[in-house]
Amino acid sequence: MVKHERHIETDILIVGGGSAGCMAAIRAKEIAPDLRVAVMEKGDLMYSGCIAMGMDALNIVAIPGFTSPELYLEATTLACEGVVDGGPSLEMAARSWELLKKLEAWGVHFPMKNGKYETLQVHPKGEFLVTMKEPDLKKIIARRVYDMGCRVINRTMAFELMMEGDRVAGVLGYNVRTGELVICRAKAVIICSGGLARFSLPNSGYLYGVYDFPGNTGDGWAMSYRAGAELTGMEYTTCYCIIKDIGAPLLYITLTRGAQALNGLGKPIEGGHISIKTLVQEYADGRGPVFMRLKHLPEEKIQEIEDILFTTERPVMERFFKGRGIDFRKTDIELYNTEHFLCSGHGQAGLVVNQVGETNLRGLLAAGDAACVARGHLTGAFAFGEAAADRAAEICRSEQRASPEAAGVDGARRKLAGIFKMDGPVDPHQFEYKVRRLIGDYLVPPKNEIKLKLGLEWMDRFATMLDSTVRVTDPHWASKILEIESIIDTATLSGCASLARTESRWGYWHYRTDYPQRNDDEWVRHVVLSKGDEQRRPRVTLRDIDLLPLQQGLWPAAAP
Repeated sequence: MVKHERHIETDILIVGGGSAGCMAAIRAKEIAPDLRVAVMEKGDLMYSGCIAMGMDALNIVAIPGFTSPELYLEATTLACEGVVDGGPSLEMAARSWELLKKLEAWGVHFPMKNGKYETLQVHPKGEFLVTMKEPDLKKIIARRVYDMGCRVINRTMAFELMMEGDRVAGVLGYNVRTGELVICRAKAVIICSGGLARFSLPNSGYLYGVYDFPGNTGDGWAMSYRAGAELTGMEYTTCYCIIKDIGAPLLYITLTRGAQALNGLGKPIEGGHISIKTLVQEYADGRGPVFMRLKHLPEEKIQEIEDILFTTERPVMERFFKGRGIDFRKTDIELYNTEHFLCSGHGQAGLVVNQVGETNLRGLLAAGDAACVARGHLTGAFAFGEAAADRAAEICRSEQRASPEAAGVDGARRKLAGIFKMDGPVDPHQFEYKVRRLIGDYLVPPKNEIKLKLGLEWMDRFATMLDSTVRVTDPHWASKILEIESIIDTATLSGCASLARTESRWGYWHYRTDYPQRNDDEWVRHVVLSKGDEQRRPRVTLRDIDLLPLQQGLWPAAAP
């Protein structure tokens, strides 16, 4: 049984202390310093999230007089192949310039040349990427959270929403080191806990050797879904083509500075706009391996690339290349497809939100990779962290505190007590490996109906087997059970969404061999999932795109 409990009351509770969560906390205190703001973080706020250290770019900035939010909306409509609501994406771009200036005021470094920010084109239209050179980005924003007077609840994994009728009343958390149950009441809850990084297995076979932050296991999605929230884009099973065996990004840093992409035939990869999707498709079409060539570049340009790679986002790359004996002046860099993962920052999976981050549940908002603001990258995390905080503050001013239903808290106590009694023959890591191996076998591209249904059958089987198969010996292993449950539940949602979208779209990321063609006549729409009456199966709804006038005619008229 649970021996220790902690009760916390706050006004705004933010689940997840990554980029979106930190920005939401800071913004809430900026506009409403009298409100109590708390951040519940599974790891340690100072180093958690997809940006655990530094960053080399703010991917989406509409610089006045140079680009515009409207042009960005055109670009992302093309990149998302028409499946993107206009309101949230336009709101993100509209906030981006002031966001950059705010970060700059905090000491974040954006290089300039001749009095102008260094910009690069990585979208189908416009130069929206502004280069950044800030190895301490996460420390800067994390320290600001503390300085603003926010309460930080570290090492605590949110696993269930508390409800009062149709309204969110708080969150139940679990301390991953002590086993303590944390009962946190709040007027507004913002889900910023990322997507699902631990979906299929990476080629290395390491459970946590993934491209995105391995702490992201779909927890926020799973508990929001159980409470009645809607999700969309779960069929968008993303993978990236990046540095083989280390899973570190390279494309934007190199291609935009003159590097050349080569396929396994030794031929340059041609195309007007070479993207991650282009490189992934080379592997899918049997033209791998893919390489990035820098040796033709001037020495000063190679040094510029090395300076970015070795000092900013993942400094470990310098040791990696040295250990492999790779000198960019002599050797091409091999790229490889990552594991598949789900998120909105690099894809389109997430909770359905409006332009201020609200979900369909009263008092529940979302930002960052947890919210479906398609392909929002770091800008999306920061901008919607702010937007959600703005709305959460308004909710706190107008709503009375809800009283959580006792049944939910009692159910959480019983759940944790049951986990601590688990005494099966298999440890959690072995079980997770099997789950994710089968996800890779059945729920990722190339997809078809038979594969997807087999994958769903396996997820059902794993959900049933978990209690009797896995053993728990300490509080940390108990947290792994909660994570595995989230992985299984989220994989089930993804499989159901993939079954529903009877076409292929977004290149390889939703490629169905039984429906190999893109069908713009019927499928420029959202697949929305919500809790249904059938056990372990969501209700599937098809919803039209919320188009703004300037998006009219962009897709499929401008489709490549």
